[in-house]
Amino acid sequence: MPVDIRIPSILRVHVEGKSIVEMKGNTVGEVLQDLVNTHPGMDGQIVTSDGVLHKFVNVYLNDDDIRYLQVLDTPVSEGDTITILPAVAGGACSSTVDGYRAADILPVVRAEK
Repeated sequence: MPVDIRIPSILRVHVEGKSIVEMKGNTVGEVLQDLVNTHPGMDGQIVTSDGVLHKFVNVYLNDDDIRYLQVLDTPVSEGDTITILPAVAGGACSSTVDGYRAADILPVVRAEK
């Protein structure tokens, strides 16, 4: 059955720049496997070679995190939407770009009083 997959911008290079692709399967795992079969660049991006969901990737079926459902065995229905959200982390910048520190090139933003 057809299911829409919302692709984050960082992974769109593997799906010809599309933000949504339609794949088929009866479970989240089958739909993601169809995605990899159709777009081989997605291999290893969401599921590890051991068949486990990467810990730094969040996958939602409609509005539900599949980790709280049946993970990759979660059944899907026609018209469902799978959303892939890579985890994003930040931190201090200790490196330089072309010899400049981040503090030298980023604007200072102050709250108005």
